[in-house]
Amino acid sequence: MNKDKVIELLTNIFDLELNGIIRYTHYSLMIFGPNRIPLVEFYRSMAKESLAHAELAGEHITGLGGHPPLNTEKIQETFKHDIKDIINESIAHEKKAIDAYYELLKEVENKSIALEEYCRTMICAEEQDYNEMIKMLNE
Repeated sequence: MNKDKVIELLTNIFDLELNGIIRYTHYSLMIFGPNRIPLVEFYRSMAKESLAHAELAGEHITGLGGHPPLNTEKIQETFKHDIKDIINESIAHEKKAIDAYYELLKEVENKSIALEEYCRTMICAEEQDYNEMIKMLNE
């Protein structure tokens, strides 16, 4: 297993999950209208999930001798706060996370059972979130 490559891929995942914490917290504050309460709860739970995912990625990074970075300057805002825009941005974010976990899985497959299982668990969670958001767009 190429440890440096795995740390690089985990670092990307860590960045994405930190981005998710900030992104989903921001969205929870910017939602207005009649469906505000359930959507705020949904986005706050997504922020908490991103925190848990960032912690796991960070533990794997440090376990391999790496250093989880603080690269929050990568977060970009569109300033579009219509709920459909927010959901579409969320879907794009979840897709990036899914792709990142699949890339890591490809790198660790048949090389580390622990990291394989971690990837599979995270892919399952991210795909469930992605599918829920797709359903939210279908009125």
